Amino acid sequence: MVVGSGAAGGTVAARLAEAGMRVLVIEAGPDPFAGDERAQADYAVPAFHPFASENPEFAWDYRVRHFAAPAGDLVSYPRAGALGGCTAHNAMIFLVPPDSDWAHLATLTGDPGWSPEAMRRHRKVVEDCRHRPFWRLLARLGIDPTGHGWDGWLPVEKAAPMRAFRDAALIRSLLLATLVDVARGRNWLSRIGVFLRDWGDPNDDRRQDREQVCYTPLTTRGHARSGARERLEAVREAHPDRITILTDCLATRVLFDRSGVANGVAWLKGRHLHHASPKPRAEGEEGASFARREVILAGGAFATPQLLMLSGIGDASHLAKHGIACRKHLPQVGCNLQDRYEIGLVHRMAKPWRSLQGATFAPGDPLHRMWRKRRRGMYISNGAALAALRRSSTARDHAPDLFLMGLMARFKGYYPGYSAELWPGLDGFSWTVLKGQTGNRAGTVRLASADPRDPPRIDFAHFAQNGEADLTGLVEGLEMARALARPLIARGVIAEEELPGPHLTGAPLRDWVRANAWGHHACGSAAIGPVLDPSGRVHGIERLRVVDASIFPRIPGLFIAAPIYLAAEKLAADILRLNRES
Repeated sequence: MVVGSGAAGGTVAARLAEAGMRVLVIEAGPDPFAGDERAQADYAVPAFHPFASENPEFAWDYRVRHFAAPAGDLVSYPRAGALGGCTAHNAMIFLVPPDSDWAHLATLTGDPGWSPEAMRRHRKVVEDCRHRPFWRLLARLGIDPTGHGWDGWLPVEKAAPMRAFRDAALIRSLLLATLVDVARGRNWLSRIGVFLRDWGDPNDDRRQDREQVCYTPLTTRGHARSGARERLEAVREAHPDRITILTDCLATRVLFDRSGVANGVAWLKGRHLHHASPKPRAEGEEGASFARREVILAGGAFATPQLLMLSGIGDASHLAKHGIACRKHLPQVGCNLQDRYEIGLVHRMAKPWRSLQGATFAPGDPLHRMWRKRRRGMYISNGAALAALRRSSTARDHAPDLFLMGLMARFKGYYPGYSAELWPGLDGFSWTVLKGQTGNRAGTVRLASADPRDPPRIDFAHFAQNGEADLTGLVEGLEMARALARPLIARGVIAEEELPGPHLTGAPLRDWVRANAWGHHACGSAAIGPVLDPSGRVHGIERLRVVDASIFPRIPGLFIAAPIYLAAEKLAADILRLNRES
């Protein structure tokens, strides 16, 4: 039994079903394709992903604190209650983590199954790389230095800027400015060589620890979103007797037999039951399902620790405050919550984007018709024109800790209604700066009540640990983005910097970044070590396992989806191995 159908839950459920097991998937949200035309388009069209994150049919708008109360205001943190989990609304970016992240986890756990070599094998099971056709051909002949997977279940494509955008000259200007800036320094020839050899592929193994200009590989099939939902549907079609999916079914607690072994899940059946949904609230119909082998929690970094605590697993004193009997005292449940930091540099272009001419970002507009009929045009992209991998002065190791992504929009972070404000005038351009290798482990997920429909209290405690170093790296990333924009401003391509504004420098800029940074890659809240063993099993509870972003003791890579897919395949392999041994 798997609770959750996202990058982790969908992956592990499908793998177990393919191996011959009968699997029940419990998903709190609906199938996006059970909705209206808008819901289906928001799901499928890559350029519509911001609207998917706010579509009331499957949006869950969590409110979190970046800083401790009373100073900390509640900030929007979009999650998806849908078949496919957050792969139903994310930006589809597939970026594998560096080997150092897997090596750290292998050393920490003593489990060689987490080693870079072992995780590379799982990558080949997941990835179907479709954006390197020359190397795909050579791989068939046994020549493959790239490390890509070519026959996996998850298609990964590229929406090339020159093909997706009509502003070819402008995109070339951005690309040249970025390449020149990245190539500065003693290793400039090497860095340009990496770009020419790998053609901007950030997932090529030969680019290990390199700063570079790159594109953003997307999990799309024929330039339409593809993720956990499609994986589950494909396996259900192939093996209808092995996999059952309950949608609109909110798990409320784990059930146990008389000896304390996990054997099922209680749930509420009904649409839009969770109070993070913007839709009207309903009560739901109570029910339960039982598992012969295991209960696997895959609800994500917020829902999984909440469900553990509602089931009596967590800090005993915290559970007592909500009238919940403690079944297993694991005080680190809901602790160690982590995220990356992001900040936006927003510009107004001198002229509107030609690529967006006629765009209303609604089904039926000219660009949507082009996407639907020919899979061409701006809507095949997630909005990213290009990107750069950089290293700040506070990077933990040789791997780049900054990802600078150029977006053809005004992206200032997440807040209610943000998606409607991305394209006023169709003349915005943003560098979104993402800081990886963050050192803050002080975030928490705590129960707000004993009602499973209530969102938990989520406090990220921004910059509470390693704060000055992380902030320095993030500010450096923003200044790097400014350096990329400077020649384009001088040439009149960019009209002005709108946010934070050119007047902000030094300490005031640092304060602004601290106050306005956000994130959307929550993880670590039921971590391997204090809560789980290396195979995701909950300490002291038989037949209960966690497989999702909660498991990571330290946040991996720069984008969370790819590490989750790979970790889910690793843990599915553990389940199958242990089942054979028993």
